[in-house]
Amino acid sequence: MIEGKFSGQGELIFEIDFVASDGLIITVDALFDTGFTDWLAINTQDALSLGWELVESEETRLTAQGETHFDIYTGTVSLDTQEFNIPVIAGDEIAEVLLGLPWLFTRRLVVDFPQDVLTLG
Repeated sequence: MIEGKFSGQGELIFEIDFVASDGLIITVDALFDTGFTDWLAINTQDALSLGWELVESEETRLTAQGETHFDIYTGTVSLDTQEFNIPVIAGDEIAEVLLGLPWLFTRRLVVDFPQDVLTLG
């Protein structure tokens, strides 16, 4: 189980590790977005710097900003010392790391604002 924190706006923030293709571990804050239906979204520049493998290029999706082109990479992330190889959506417009809904099929999300408790495990 990993503990998260609430942003000033009440967003759900978790610290996760990216595993680069050379094995380097990079710790980042990720925003948990239950409205995002993929595993993970990052900026294209980050996917490239991690050396993650490009699987599919220029997939078009309808977003809140309209139709946008994304690339799909295979990436490795570590949550609670367990590594996962997952599809990662990457785009130039993505400003922050997003964790999506599929994590809730394998993990339990606890959000308790009054007690200041946020866990994913």
